[in-house]
Amino acid sequence: MRYISVITNGTDVSEQTKEVLIEKFEKHGFTVLEQCSVDSELLVCIGGDGALLQAVHKYDFPSIPIVGVNTGHLGFFQEIAPDEPGMPDTFIQEYKEGRYRLQPLNTVQAVVTTQNGKQEILRGLNEIVIRGSHSYSVHLDISIGDSPIEKFSGDGILVATSAGSTAYNYSLGGSIVDPRIKLLQVTPIAPMNTTAYRSFTSSILLPSELSLGIVPETGKGNYIFLLNDGIEHAYAHVQEIKIEFSETVINLIRFESYDFWDKVKTKFL
Repeated sequence: MRYISVITNGTDVSEQTKEVLIEKFEKHGFTVLEQCSVDSELLVCIGGDGALLQAVHKYDFPSIPIVGVNTGHLGFFQEIAPDEPGMPDTFIQEYKEGRYRLQPLNTVQAVVTTQNGKQEILRGLNEIVIRGSHSYSVHLDISIGDSPIEKFSGDGILVATSAGSTAYNYSLGGSIVDPRIKLLQVTPIAPMNTTAYRSFTSSILLPSELSLGIVPETGKGNYIFLLNDGIEHAYAHVQEIKIEFSETVINLIRFESYDFWDKVKTKFL
């Protein structure tokens, strides 16, 4: 028996699309589960990019392939538009016949060490963001590998994967990166560049083997906020933050017609 998991973001159009997909999958001999399961061979996520990111975190970066059905707005991760001619029958038939490939997407992780020695690991598919508290500027001693680079001052920094380069990173003026390139992109958020403070004002690209070390300057009662794909975490008394590639990989289903740069042109130009 072949199991398929189908989940949605809960909107009316997504729920309607789910009912159609369940009926079609069952006609093709699949058993449909309405939650992610270890028995499933595929996770179908109906919604927008936010819904897919939420599913990735809710199910702890699942190892099974994921295919997105776009009922949201941008839909950059999504592979299927339910209103395309022949859908969803064409998609299910191509999947059954194995006429697809997996697109592995690397993830990024932040290892947060507090002054009492405790550690916590946060993972992101798109990005890790570091900000100060209450919209105050943040001051970060930044090193790349073992080399001190700068004392950043500004609203914060964003560290994006190639997959996340088209998300918040792009809104900040960062570069679009083909997801086949394994790198991290460090993009400043409103950097200060005055006689008192000197910060990089453009993105820095790092190869996969290098990590980013960050020591925040914190005063009494101040917090550092880390966001992994928009999920906020507050920390006090942070000793160090290390941002690097995670070994976790998310696999998206891509069919024969998929082309990354064609999607960039369609969505952004």
